[in-house]
Amino acid sequence: MNFGRLVTAMVTPFDENLNIDWETTGRIIDYLIEEQAAESLVVSGTTGESPTLSDEEKVELFRFAVARAAGRAKIIAGTGSNETAHSIQLTKKAEEAGVDGILLVAPYYNKPSQEGIYQHFRVIAEATKLPVMIYNVPSRTVTSISVSTTLRLAQIPNIVATKECAGLEQVTEIVSGAPEGFVVYSGDDALTLPVLSVGGYGIVSVASHVIGAQMKKLIDAYLAGNVQEAIALNQQCYPYFKGLFHCPHPVPNPVAVKHALGLRGLPVGGVRLPLVDANDAEKDFLLALMKA
Repeated sequence: MNFGRLVTAMVTPFDENLNIDWETTGRIIDYLIEEQAAESLVVSGTTGESPTLSDEEKVELFRFAVARAAGRAKIIAGTGSNETAHSIQLTKKAEEAGVDGILLVAPYYNKPSQEGIYQHFRVIAEATKLPVMIYNVPSRTVTSISVSTTLRLAQIPNIVATKECAGLEQVTEIVSGAPEGFVVYSGDDALTLPVLSVGGYGIVSVASHVIGAQMKKLIDAYLAGNVQEAIALNQQCYPYFKGLFHCPHPVPNPVAVKHALGLRGLPVGGVRLPLVDANDAEKDFLLALMKA
């Protein structure tokens, strides 16, 4: 399964009562595919506020996204949790909904050993025919999937990729030892070009909500050997890579990108507690960023 080089981790639009706004969800799917070059969409990932979505909402989102994308982009369902049995149950429902793959975050909070992490992913992968992308984001999960555990998981036939947020050294070591067909995605927009330079495959992106077309040009330029063009495009994109997470101080995702979409004429509503909407200073910063 090829998810493409540019994968967008999609926001979940809400109405004024913080229920899913299905009309806007459809508009965002069309916009990301048609205008922002998304080759795949992650539905109900962190950017989609998965911690505050019910299982019923997630499954309905999976069904809706599959129908709306209609083959124009792959749909990757976020079905990971820190309970293996729960992840298996949700993964099976995602498979029934017709998604193209699943994203499984490392188990958080309960701090399993590397063997526990391996067994968690192995059991879920063996319960589905779908291709699996594992997700290592130690800043959120506390535990980190080690290089050796990642390479061990890469031997499982339907574990085909990792979204890696533990730095360039880890990406380099995984790329060096991975079997053919297993690919590494950056989980950090700002590391898109550096990750490509050490053998990574692509990016699972937040900034692509607003600069996806430019990011695709950056990736294509690098892959075509036009390194100076890629560097120039990276410099153009960098204020967004940084600003959507530090506006001007750290802001939890997807607070900033949701507000930025509204400034683009695509209002997607607020965020559910315990997240809170951007404050006035953050809104001013984002307005200046989007105008630039």
